[in-house]
Amino acid sequence: MRLLLVEDDDHVAAALSAVLAKHGFQVVHARNGEDALKAVLPATNPQKPPFGVVLLDLGLPDQDGFQVCGKIRKLTSTPVIMVTARSDIRSRIHGLNLGADDYVVKPYDTGELLARIHAVSRRTVTGDEAGAAPSDDALRLGPVTIELPTRRVSVDGETVPLTRKEFDLLALLAQRPGVVFRREQIISEVWRTSWEGTGRTLEVHVASLRAKLRMPALIETVRGVGYRLVAPAGA
Repeated sequence: MRLLLVEDDDHVAAALSAVLAKHGFQVVHARNGEDALKAVLPATNPQKPPFGVVLLDLGLPDQDGFQVCGKIRKLTSTPVIMVTARSDIRSRIHGLNLGADDYVVKPYDTGELLARIHAVSRRTVTGDEAGAAPSDDALRLGPVTIELPTRRVSVDGETVPLTRKEFDLLALLAQRPGVVFRREQIISEVWRTSWEGTGRTLEVHVASLRAKLRMPALIETVRGVGYRLVAPAGA
């Protein structure tokens, strides 16, 4: 797998690159945000396979890592893992809301980082898959169509770009419309963790889904319990 490492500290980048190389990764190192954005552009290396994952440090010399993440997400659906010393909950939520797929705080265990890289890369969708025609294995709820194999969501035929976690959350709720999913259950199945701080991240993802789908009533908050998907009239 090709991996883009965005890190301005050459010593840190060299050490991490060596570890990643031993585990079969082909590492491309970008020292700043501008180089990172150039690297992820498909036209830059048309004959090379796309990156499987981007490891993004937030403390970059030319621009803030959060800005870089937002720009990367507009260019590609490649999974982004933020790797940073910023451990506060607000930074985590902000990063995830910008489209990051995971958030790792320094100092970290190398084994954990490798596990997170493999986890976010398992569901990478290629551009061809994203533009595929609707499949038979799809959930249809009124104007909303959720194609599970291609991880594509559309409203009235118009594709709505979602992050991986947003899609996972929507697909989970949509598979059992009307059924209340406990917060703990959602966090366990979508984030595969019981970390208590993920609860606030869940709220952010629910709010983002409501806004992107332009259907605030689609996901109902069941106070003190969790959430359920309310099928649109006629679904």
